Amino acid sequence: MSDDSHEQNGRENVPGRQRRRFEGISSRAYEHPADRSALVALRKLSGFDTVFKALSGLLPERSLRLLFLSDSVRVSDAQFAHLNDMLRDACYILDLEKVPPMYVNQDPQPNAMCIGLDEPIIVVTTGLVELLDEEEMRAVVGHEVGHALSGHSVYRTILLFLTSLALRVAWIPLGNLAIMAIVTALREWFRKSELSADRAGLLVGQDLRASMRGLMKIAGGNHLHEMNVDAFLAQADEYEAAGDLRDSVLKILNVLPRSHPFTTVRAAELKTWAESRDYQRIMDGHYPRRSEDKDTSVTDSFRQSAASYASDVKNSKDPLMKLVTDIAGGAGDLAGDLGGRVRRGFGGFAGGGGGSPKDKQRPDDEA
Repeated sequence: MSDDSHEQNGRENVPGRQRRRFEGISSRAYEHPADRSALVALRKLSGFDTVFKALSGLLPERSLRLLFLSDSVRVSDAQFAHLNDMLRDACYILDLEKVPPMYVNQDPQPNAMCIGLDEPIIVVTTGLVELLDEEEMRAVVGHEVGHALSGHSVYRTILLFLTSLALRVAWIPLGNLAIMAIVTALREWFRKSELSADRAGLLVGQDLRASMRGLMKIAGGNHLHEMNVDAFLAQADEYEAAGDLRDSVLKILNVLPRSHPFTTVRAAELKTWAESRDYQRIMDGHYPRRSEDKDTSVTDSFRQSAASYASDVKNSKDPLMKLVTDIAGGAGDLAGDLGGRVRRGFGGFAGGGGGSPKDKQRPDDEA
């Protein structure tokens, strides 16, 4: 656990090993730049503020709390005590003053979430508790505490209710379209927020190998003896670089309905951050404090986010991103060259129009 010992809520926790504490740390220290920019874009989405204000007063948050209280097991010194120790320790390390309530819910699907409008609630499933060892679980608890510190629980709660609402009003074409536009924007932001929370989990666990093991288990189950971290990370590189423009489009379509990024991508992102100067500076005690948050420039934050996106696009191996980079750099100025590259990227077009006779005779262009 953290430091030699500490007292939280009147009870002393005996540490398993020393961990650095980040007193007064701001969530800006670990938030992924894309998390901040996606949230800014979300708030600029037409109609979002109206929906947010309306839902804030209508969502049955009290009902949600009563549901977990009545049909899940609340973590405490008397129930799942080891998880309670992890929770208090994670709050101590990230200096979250109020320890949020935590519940274990019977569900074989490994999952965890942080929800709530007024106050965050952390929920973990039995499938996750049974799958992970102590250090892997510590990273997950830190991940959820990171969500709480960043204030992500509010938007996660709205996403859950809007998704449910979209299903109920699916028969109303325009109403469903408007709701799904906001749901899609929320999902895009939430996928980025998961990258931020993964970083918070690493700051709490301070064990990159445990974080990697946890992500591998979520992807492939409790078969670590059959898995390899380097091979798992290589999958992320292969996924990013694989295929042509058709695969790039399929990647986008595959990720749109998801609330979480793909697991190999999360592992690669976390490893890159763990090896960065930013992470080392935090571990050395140099990080932004919450006391400075009010002086933070929104413009500077957005500029950093934009720079991060530009860097990601520039360094991406994805065929579509490489095409975008080339066009931005002037390599696609000629319409003929651009058209040819798009055709080649999509493997040629079926039927007539735009392709060469040789292209049209290719067997894989049929049907």
